[in-house]
Amino acid sequence: MLDQIRDLYQEVVFDHNRNPRNFRVMADANRTIEGFNPLCGDRITLYAKVIHGIIEDVSFQGAGCAISTASASLMTEIVKGQTEAEAEKLFETFHRMTTGKNGDDINLEEIGKLAVLSGVRAYPARVKCATLAWHSLQAALKNEGHSISTE
Repeated sequence: MLDQIRDLYQEVVFDHNRNPRNFRVMADANRTIEGFNPLCGDRITLYAKVIHGIIEDVSFQGAGCAISTASASLMTEIVKGQTEAEAEKLFETFHRMTTGKNGDDINLEEIGKLAVLSGVRAYPARVKCATLAWHSLQAALKNEGHSISTE
């Protein structure tokens, strides 16, 4: 069973790294933020179009490791169409899952494809790679400046 999960993790991460979804500049974004992970060198520019509390569109550009890119790609697919409150709740769940802090009670089936990134909690240095896009989205939704860092 563990081998199947590891294989699925590798397959999803490789797919989203090679062919990231929503990897583009969004000209009509009303929220933009720069994110940086100094530990790994990941850089992201996150674009969001939020109208009446709904994430109508979200995209990203940047360069990073496979985990960072795959996480950003998965995130943009999942949060598109969600309310800001739904995205915030998903961020909290994802953060608990990846850090292992109170993450044992998470039903991995409920979070869909994001479950493949649950294994990063075993590698603390990789947690920041997986959460960079999520912290960027959270800051963008709260209009918290123009840049964030995982440090």
